[in-house]
Amino acid sequence: MGISGATGICYAVAVLELARKAGWETHLVVSPAGQQTRAYETDLSAAELAAMADVVYRPADVGAAIASGSFRTGGMIVAPCSIRSLSAIAYSLGDNLLTRAADVALKERRPLVLMVRETPLTLGHLRAMAAATESGAIVMPPVPAWYLRPAGVQDIVEHSAARALDLLGVDVPNLPRWGETTAEEGES
Repeated sequence: MGISGATGICYAVAVLELARKAGWETHLVVSPAGQQTRAYETDLSAAELAAMADVVYRPADVGAAIASGSFRTGGMIVAPCSIRSLSAIAYSLGDNLLTRAADVALKERRPLVLMVRETPLTLGHLRAMAAATESGAIVMPPVPAWYLRPAGVQDIVEHSAARALDLLGVDVPNLPRWGETTAEEGES
């Protein structure tokens, strides 16, 4: 799990919580800008955020386990993913542990989900998204699924986080899916 400096750290928190509930071990790297966003958008301290993961790395530790292809993972989610991180990943810049770990996921053909948080998009943004996709990344802006009729923001956030985990093969219990009936709807 990587957290970069875009707005939307709530997605990272939800991914970490859902992964833990699903029994998956998580490894976390937070960029300096990601730490700034944490301070702006949450009441979590850096230590509280770190406690949500099983293993935490410093962004400068490019020799960490997740920087090596021989360290087996189920993939990686970057949430939120800034355009700066997206661009570094798209063009194999590996200048910090977050972008290096993402590059390793791509080179090892492991799922890499980028929850890009930017709007509107420039042609440069779109080209970086295309380059990341051509390299094997899954660009997944957290777009609400209105068909679920979310009761609030947390429903929207949790569904997007669960869908990102789903792309890594993590079975998230009670993930609402299109075409499935819910307990409130009953049988059709």
